[in-house]
Amino acid sequence: MNWGNKLLVVFAAFGCFILYMVYRCTQTQVDLVSKEYYKDELVYQNVIDGKNNADMLNNKVKVTQDDNNVAIQFPEEMRGENVTGSIWFYAPANAKNDLQLVLKTNGSLVQQVPKGKLQPGNYTVKISWQEADKKFYSEQPITISK
Repeated sequence: MNWGNKLLVVFAAFGCFILYMVYRCTQTQVDLVSKEYYKDELVYQNVIDGKNNADMLNNKVKVTQDDNNVAIQFPEEMRGENVTGSIWFYAPANAKNDLQLVLKTNGSLVQQVPKGKLQPGNYTVKISWQEADKKFYSEQPITISK
């Protein structure tokens, strides 16, 4: 085998490798944080303002878990107020595991989320709520175990 044939084999192997990598790239699942990323980026100032408002509260939102539920405890300052909002359990590893809920607290300002609705893994709990005309936002990491 002369040097010309060796060079041809190297180029053919390189071409096959590139084709294989293109095939693998088209088969890879890519989950974005949001399907409407650019639209969300334009209103990100609301998140910054909400975080600042939440930081000014005397007590912070607490996310805890027991054997059956994940409990989200809102600050006592929200008692008696008309609080509306949403809770998003964001799973960075797989968008199929995300869970979005409407905020519905009980009389003691706690919202319970059954663990049966969540797959085991790491989540970021993104809580966005509004009291009167003031918006609040909080993010907390949590690991769900069964």
